[in-house]
Amino acid sequence: MLSTEIPLLDSCDDDWTWNVREKSHEVKLSGEKKRTAQFHPNWSNGTAAVRGNKVLQNGARYYWEIVIPSRVFGTSMMLGVATKKARLHIDAFVNIIGEDDQGWGLSHRGLLWHDGKSRKYTKPFKENESTKIGIMFDGIKGTLTYYKDGVSLGEAFTGLNHVKEDLYPMVASTAARTEMRIGVRKRSYSCLQDRCRVLIAKRLRTRRCLDVILLPKQLKSYVADYMQT
Repeated sequence: MLSTEIPLLDSCDDDWTWNVREKSHEVKLSGEKKRTAQFHPNWSNGTAAVRGNKVLQNGARYYWEIVIPSRVFGTSMMLGVATKKARLHIDAFVNIIGEDDQGWGLSHRGLLWHDGKSRKYTKPFKENESTKIGIMFDGIKGTLTYYKDGVSLGEAFTGLNHVKEDLYPMVASTAARTEMRIGVRKRSYSCLQDRCRVLIAKRLRTRRCLDVILLPKQLKSYVADYMQT
């Protein structure tokens, strides 16, 4: 049953982006902090993908949104998570996230893919219509849940807390001149100390303000790490 819910209410902002070194040559990154991935800028003769630059840690929860502005079409546009062993390019039109046991993905046709197998999950996305897909990775329960335009589609994958390799956000497309943009990014607090540093950072706003506060050097460095993300 579909439901409307707001994931990770008790959380802080996250600030990962696409990895400029771990992408297909058919992916162009642009915009603020390289958050927009453009696939096959001229024409397409295969499948291109890009990974996020931050590990999804077990024991933590993450939520992010991917905005597809308008062009939804082709053999496969995919969103999900994968290890570094997952391929980022192939000269063929395939469902690359989940083509093997290194990826877990949802295609725009409403199918979930993992280990080369697919299953029905939701209705296909409407072609050439803007849509927003939310992804919730629960590193405690080991689940992956998708949201479409703010509506939960239910748990898609389980058992991800048992994966030994590091997992990363990943998107892919076979269609020429398509685009996916990172929107909202949230993560749960790792501990009370993490919660406190986020509150301090929000109050200070700038690194210069941090420099004048009387805090031990180690604590200043800890707060500064969050302010730089």
